[in-house]
Amino acid sequence: MKHRRLQIGLVFGILFFAATASSLADDEPLRVGVATVEITPGDNYPMSGYYHERLSTGVKDPLQAKALVFRQGNQAAAMVVCDLIGIAADLTAAVRKQVSEKTGIPAEQIMLSGTHSHTGPDYMKELFALTTGRPIPKGTKPRDPYVPKLIDAIVSSITQADAAAGPVTLKTGTAQQETPVSFNRRFLMKDGKVRTWMNLQNPDVVHAAGPIDPEIGLVVFQSAADQSPLTILSSFALHLDTVGGTEFSADYPFHLERTIREKLGTKTISIFGTGCCGDINHVDPSRPERNKADFIGASLGTTICNAVPQLTAVESPRLQVRRAVVHAPLQNSTAEQLAASKSLLHEIRGGKPAEFFAHVDAYKRLILDGLRHSRDVDESMEELGWGLTSTLSGSGETLPLEVQVITLGRDVAIVALPGEVFVELGLAIKNASPFRTTLVIELSNVVETIYIPTRYAYVGGGYEVVNSMLAPGGGELLAEAAIALLSEAALELQTPAK
Repeated sequence: MKHRRLQIGLVFGILFFAATASSLADDEPLRVGVATVEITPGDNYPMSGYYHERLSTGVKDPLQAKALVFRQGNQAAAMVVCDLIGIAADLTAAVRKQVSEKTGIPAEQIMLSGTHSHTGPDYMKELFALTTGRPIPKGTKPRDPYVPKLIDAIVSSITQADAAAGPVTLKTGTAQQETPVSFNRRFLMKDGKVRTWMNLQNPDVVHAAGPIDPEIGLVVFQSAADQSPLTILSSFALHLDTVGGTEFSADYPFHLERTIREKLGTKTISIFGTGCCGDINHVDPSRPERNKADFIGASLGTTICNAVPQLTAVESPRLQVRRAVVHAPLQNSTAEQLAASKSLLHEIRGGKPAEFFAHVDAYKRLILDGLRHSRDVDESMEELGWGLTSTLSGSGETLPLEVQVITLGRDVAIVALPGEVFVELGLAIKNASPFRTTLVIELSNVVETIYIPTRYAYVGGGYEVVNSMLAPGGGELLAEAAIALLSEAALELQTPAK
C-alpha cells in the first residue's frame, strides 16, 4: 500500500551533518544477540505521562529493557528498547559510555529507544540530580534510588545480548493492520483551526487532520543452527497511553509479546519499536468505547503471527551503521512570557487550578529556556520534574539531534528518530527509502524535543504544537537526514564488500 508522499525541502543554514558511515563489513556471517532485563521500579516511585505526580502502587506487568546486538566482521551496533516514556539525553550518554567501554561498540552506534508507556517511571529528576551531583530538592518524597539500577539494567541488557551473539538467518517484510486500532487524533474544525482529541459527533469537526500508518514493519531473527525464532522486531505507529492508573505497565506491547509467544513459542522475544505516532492514538472518534491494551496487543500480535510465514528471507544481510546530527531550530520565548510561565507554575504548585493548555505552555517554556541557556541548576530542579537535562543544556538557538540508520543488506533498514514524530514524517521516510522493509522508530536517544510536528501542523495549532520545542521545519530536517542516510547506505551496497 502506497501512502501519499510528504514534500520536503532543504532549509539551508540549519542542517549540519556529522555523518558517520561505518566501513563495509567483512564477508562474514551476521551474528545477532538478544537479551531482556527487567527495569521495573519499586512502589511509591513517581510515574510518567501527566502533569501531576502519581506514585506507583504496584505492578500490572513488568517493564523491560530489550536489546539487540549486531556484529559482522569489524562492524557492530546495538539497539535497546525500554518500557519508558522516553529516553533522556543524559540517560543515553550514561549508557553509551558504559556499553562502549564494556563491549567496544562505538558509542554513536548504540541506539536507545523508549516505547512511550505512560505507566512507566518518571526518572528524569533523579537522573538529573545524579548527573549534576545535586541532591533531590527538599520536600520531594523520599524513595529508594532507581536511576543507578536503571542504567545498570540497560547496560546489562546490551552486554548480555553481545555475549549471546551468534549466527542468524533473517526474514523480513510488512503486514497491514486491518482491525482498526489506531486513529489520527487531530481534527480540522470549521473555523480552520486544528484541535486534538475531538469526537466526530462534534458538529464543528470537519474531518481528521492527517492520515494513519497501518503498516507493521517486521524482522524475524532465527538461529542459524536450527531456525528457531530468537526475536521478532516490529514497529507500528500507535501512541502508548491505553492503561492509566497507578500500577506499572508496559502497555499494549506486553500483550503483543504474550500473543506472539502463545502462537510461535514461549521463548520468542518480541521487541517493539514505536513508530511515528505523535498525532496517532487508540481512541476511535466515531464511538465512545476505547480500545484496551489487551485488545490492541492481541490484535497486533495476531497480525504479526499471520504474516510471519509470508516473510521473505534476507540472502545477504550486510551490516551498515550510519549517523547524522541535525541542528534543529528551537522555539524562543520573550522575557515576559518566561516570567509569566514561572508565575503560573508557582501558583499551580501552590494548589491553584489552571487551564490545561496554559499549564502545558508554561512548563514547555521553562524546559525551552533550559535548552537554550545554561540555567541555574538548583532553580531548574525546584521548577521542573521531567525535561531536565545536563547534556543539552545551553544548546543555543538550535538543538543537536541524532538520526541513526542500521541497514542489513538490501532488504532491511532501521531508522531511529528523536521525540514524538508526526506520522506524515515517518511515511515520507518509508516512501523514500530504497530498502524493501524500513522500520522508523521514534523516541530514540533524545526525548527533550517532546512533539515533532510537520511544518504544516504549526499553522493549525493544537496540543502537539503547543507542546513542541522545535520551530517549524525541524521535523522535515530530520526526515531529510534519514532519507539521505538511507540513500547513502543503498549506494554503498553497489560496492563489493571489503
